[in-house]
Order: sequence, then structure tokens, then C-alpha cells
Amino acid sequence: MPDSQFANGCAYIDGSYCPIAQARIPILDAGFTRSDLTYDVVAVWNGKFFRLDDHLNRFQKGYQRLRLTPGLSVAGMRAVLFECVRRSGLRNAYVEMIVSRGLDVEACRDLRRFSNRFYALAIPYVWIAKPEIQAAGIHLVVAEKTIRIPPNAVDPTVKNFHWGDLVRGIYEAYDRDAFTAVLPDAGGNITEGPGFNIFVYYENQLLTPESGVLEGITRQTVLDLAEEQGIAARRTMFNASVLENAAEVFLTSTAGGVIPVTTVNGKPIGNGKPGQITSRIQKRYWEAHDEARWTTPVHYTDEKY
Repeated sequence: MPDSQFANGCAYIDGSYCPIAQARIPILDAGFTRSDLTYDVVAVWNGKFFRLDDHLNRFQKGYQRLRLTPGLSVAGMRAVLFECVRRSGLRNAYVEMIVSRGLDVEACRDLRRFSNRFYALAIPYVWIAKPEIQAAGIHLVVAEKTIRIPPNAVDPTVKNFHWGDLVRGIYEAYDRDAFTAVLPDAGGNITEGPGFNIFVYYENQLLTPESGVLEGITRQTVLDLAEEQGIAARRTMFNASVLENAAEVFLTSTAGGVIPVTTVNGKPIGNGKPGQITSRIQKRYWEAHDEARWTTPVHYTDEKY
């Protein structure tokens, strides 16, 4: 049964499990000193992982692209994630896996000689915007002082901690009395924001940026659900004018699902309330968390995975 010492979360460090408050990484880990790592986050909702295999597949592609080796098979990492959740007893959890470049074992800075490290953790579910905030919708701004890091510099399809541009965007949002910000690219096209993809409902179809963004699992779920419901949707590039004049706007993230936006750059979107399409997609998104096709239950016993 779940152990009370893990009630606030469980981490996997150096092959062992520990309470989240005791989790530590070496100060010389290149994941910390250089942000040289990749990670992924999957949700557990009502005791079930949501689209776990999709997250693991994306994670595997990411660390292979960065020439990192986790030291565990995909099945082994999967088992660690389940064990972190099982030990915590959390029914709604934010579950993260990380592969870092790790330690320079010979102090020579030859990346081929670093000892890569795998970490994992499960903590209570994290919301970008909590349900009571989502009910009213959030105020979004398009960053004016910061552009998204170009994809030919840092590949946004590989999840990373290169958040310098995103943090600047967040502070710009604070300075403009907004909740968060979405960043444009160098050509003025809308890309993504800190931890989320974006959708607009414009001229009777859903649009989401085609490139320069993370290929989010929640983003893909929305596209899947839109197709099921006969809602036209496509990936394409668009600028701030389309965003400001959209009938509806919402964000997507594992940390919060489908998040309504009701104000952009100080201007109400639609009637200033979450729109009908947004609400339909949001409802179906959470219903999907109980559908067997996309979920994998956690067994909160000593059963091994």
C-alpha cells in the first residue's frame, strides 16, 4: 500500500526511491549547469495514466536526438513511473521523467565521456491555471519585447529547460497585468508560451501553430477530439491579428488541459467568456481521461509492472 512518507511525492534518484523533499541531484550535473537534458511530463488522473505510451515515445525520440542514454529500457522507465505513483498513492499526479547529460566523469568536458543520468518523480497534479481561474478565462498577451528561440538554435520539439525567452515573456505579462504570454517568432507568427500550445477558433475552424513549437500531447488530443466531433482543425501559422480577432482562444497543456483565454492584449475575445467550442473540447478532454483507449490504470499495491 502507499507509504505515508511519500504522500507529498516520490522521486527516483540514482536507482532508489525517496520522498520528494529529500530528492537531490549533484551540483555538477550538466542538466543543472548547462540545461543539457530533455524531459517529459505525463498526467495521472483518477488513478490512470493518460496517453502514457505517447509521452514515452516522444521522450525516447528526444533523448535520442540529443544523444543521451537513460540507462534503462523504455519498459524499465515505464516501471519506474508507475512505482513513483504507486508509492505516493496520488490519484491525480504530475509525473516527470528526465535524462540529463549528467557528470563529467574525467573532468575533460568531452561530452562522450559524461555519465548520463535518469531521474523521475511524481507530485500532486500541477495546474497552469486552476479550475476556478479557467472558469472565467485568462488574460493573455503577445510578447512585444521577446521572440521565441528559433528552432534552428534550440529544437522546440525536444522538451527542454531553455526557458530564458519564456521567463522574459512571463514577466512581460506580469508588467501588463496579464496572466501569461505567448511568444511570436522572428517573422511575427504566433508560436507557444511557457508550458503550453495555443489554439484559436477563427473563421469557423480551429488553428494551432504548425512549426516552431512543441508537438504537445494535449495539442494532439485536441486535434483528435475535434476530428471526432466534426470540428474543422488544422496546423498553420498565423499572426497576432488573427489571435486578437479570433472568436475563441484556448491553451493546451498536460498541466491544466484545455485552458480558456477570454482576453488578448487587453481586448475581450468573443463575449469575454469561454466559448462554446472551447467548452465542448474541454469537456471531452477530461472525459477522455476515463476512456480505456488512452488510459493505463495504476495498481496501488505491491504488484510489479
